[in-house]
Amino acid sequence: MEQKLFSKDFTLVVAGQIVSLFGNAAIRFALPLYLLNLTGSSALYGTVTACAFIPAVLLSPIGGIIADRVNKRNIMVALDFSTAVIILIFSLLMDKMDLVLLLTVTLMLLYGIAGAYQPAVQASVPGLVSQTRFMEANSIINTINSFASLLGPVLGGMLYSAYGLTIILWVCMACFFLSAVMEIFIKIPFQKQASDGGIFKIVKSGFAESLRFVRREKPVLGKGMLVVCGINLFLSAMIIVALPYLITEVLELKAGLGNQLYGFAQGALAAGGLAGGICAGVFAKKLAIKKSAVILMICGAGPFPMGIALWLSPSGIVSYGVITGCCFTIMLFSTVFTVQMMSFIQRETPQELLGKVVAVILTVSLCAQPLGNAMYGVLFEICGGSEYAVVLFSGVVSLLIAIRARSVFRDFT
Repeated sequence: MEQKLFSKDFTLVVAGQIVSLFGNAAIRFALPLYLLNLTGSSALYGTVTACAFIPAVLLSPIGGIIADRVNKRNIMVALDFSTAVIILIFSLLMDKMDLVLLLTVTLMLLYGIAGAYQPAVQASVPGLVSQTRFMEANSIINTINSFASLLGPVLGGMLYSAYGLTIILWVCMACFFLSAVMEIFIKIPFQKQASDGGIFKIVKSGFAESLRFVRREKPVLGKGMLVVCGINLFLSAMIIVALPYLITEVLELKAGLGNQLYGFAQGALAAGGLAGGICAGVFAKKLAIKKSAVILMICGAGPFPMGIALWLSPSGIVSYGVITGCCFTIMLFSTVFTVQMMSFIQRETPQELLGKVVAVILTVSLCAQPLGNAMYGVLFEICGGSEYAVVLFSGVVSLLIAIRARSVFRDFT
């Protein structure tokens, strides 16, 4: 008899994800926006968010290796409790030390925890659902991620505009604490692996083993990983930097747009992810991994209407609408692509390597993100008044990468 999808343990994982990811989305929305509002500098914003991504890149492989050796439930519980404590410390120190330094360190810690957290969640799926349910389970996890990311920025923008940063800090602390308590009751099948040395030796050997698997045993995964790196560098990073900067700084001057509308735009981005997760689940059996390049081409075309609107439209609100709609579309199709890739990885990777392989793929894919954030922060600063040129540049390069990726995904089976 086939294992049902919503077992008690998988339901608790989903519930914990809803609460934890809502808090994560809200805090990661509010803190960088607070910095941008105070300084108005896209270069500083891009640099700080780039620094924040570095721990996520470094800790993701460690998180994956630990996920293969430690009970995944314990990892999730410990990291959620740790996040609540970090936010508490930030709230106590924000009026007592240099805010840029404190924000940078806090964001680095939060992104680092997220980097270690996600491999544990992804690696827990095969232990909770049957193999035939992987696509559906991943679709649910991604949908929850998008749903939380939808509510987080929208409600965060409303709370931030009305009450400031402090109320968001306390709400997020409560979210992470509640999520950790729920996760205590999850039972994930776990078989302890024999230790073959200290933590650094384990990390080194685990990373090397995962790279060997990706490069030699499943080279198609390595090629797909490089494609994702390129998309992260030229498209994802542009959206991360452009969305807050264009709406709260550039379009604010044209149409008086503000933080609350930025929250709605972030919500639209997350709504696209939500729609993409639902589509991936509904059309799971019809989505061929070989045709993933078409999905990436749609994503790569997304910046063109954004750039044209910024260039030609005299109306800030029209530009805002076009940007928001394009971000929704890009996120929808990129989420479908993410679900496809994760399901393929889970299907093709041995269970004992899954956490490490997921972590390595996430790590290498994310390596481009800090560079991209810093690059676009500087580009928007240099091209002040001609921001459309930066957005169009992003579209041209991303579309070329997607077109080139057709030959890569033909090898996926």
